Amino acid sequence: MIQISSEAALKLASLKKEEGKDDSAFLRVEVKKGGCSGLSYKMNFDSESRTGDKMFESHGQKIAVDPQSMLYILGMTLEYSGGLNGKGFVFNNPNANKHCGCGSSFNV
Repeated sequence: MIQISSEAALKLASLKKEEGKDDSAFLRVEVKKGGCSGLSYKMNFDSESRTGDKMFESHGQKIAVDPQSMLYILGMTLEYSGGLNGKGFVFNNPNANKHCGCGSSFNV
């Protein structure tokens, strides 16, 4: 299961509105090779599911994860921290054993 904190859900709803996305749009989270730790997260809004997608809903926001990425992020919580010292979106991934300083890449 993938979770979204209430703060992240509010920010995602705001971003969808800013980008003119309708209610059918959902967050797609993928894991790609790259980044300073070997794997990186990729997020974007999508409105069409793909074969094999796992769909989750948390705090009113839907998330799609492809089967390959699911192996790396099962149990993850997407959080958001705004403000002057905020980091933006933060991936709390229990499967990651190494993170880079910016928090956008990891390794397992």
